[in-house]
Amino acid sequence: MNRELYRKISRPFRRNKQTVKFVRLLNLALTGLVYVAYPALMLYVLIFSREHFWRALIVPGSMFVFVSGLRKVIDRPRPYEALEFRPLLVKEKQGESMPSRHIFSVFVIAMTFMYVFGAGASVPFFVIGVVMALLRVVGGVHYPSDVLAGAAIGILSGILGFYVI
Repeated sequence: MNRELYRKISRPFRRNKQTVKFVRLLNLALTGLVYVAYPALMLYVLIFSREHFWRALIVPGSMFVFVSGLRKVIDRPRPYEALEFRPLLVKEKQGESMPSRHIFSVFVIAMTFMYVFGAGASVPFFVIGVVMALLRVVGGVHYPSDVLAGAAIGILSGILGFYVI
């Protein structure tokens, strides 16, 4: 992605302040929803489905640590740093763009819901993950490859951690 391409994809969202506010609010609301849903799921598992507890805790937790370390090793500059523009989503962080930890988290949490409740319960989280991935690219804080890598690692770690190992 270059600066011109980013301007082109973000232009419809930059046209008025209300749209920018909506993008920011939607990103914040979806992030908050996912980060409330996981502890709620863990509380449910602890009370009603203890056989799922340790795996539902260890798989996302250990992979979160892995993804955090991977970001530090790769240390890819964020689009707004490399292409020198003001992002729609306000972010002050430097580097550590690849893979997107937000998107990884949504997808591994979706896989955790699938593990505990079946595929139907995970669909809303996969939809939220796709919307958040689009918001984070349009918002200028991640490249498409960052969010794709985050989603892939989240899904693969769920498959391996919940169904293979």
